[in-house]
Amino acid sequence: MSVDAARFVIDAEPGTRVVVRRRIEGGVTDAVGYLRSCDGAVCVVETKRGLVAITLADIVAAKEVPPPPAPRPRRRLDD
Repeated sequence: MSVDAARFVIDAEPGTRVVVRRRIEGGVTDAVGYLRSCDGAVCVVETKRGLVAITLADIVAAKEVPPPPAPRPRRRLDD
């Protein structure tokens, strides 16, 4: 566990957009989304695919990230 990364997540305000890198079997993976809650053992990040509960002991890195880019306008095909 990265103590600095875990401390960042614990201290961050709910609603902050974050990326949290965590250990999984065979490597690491990232959760990008909005921090919804954090207690002394687990934080919850709301990603595009749903809520992800992350054990603080599994966190390798974490930081705040900017809002996602605005959706691009659909292109129109003219006949």
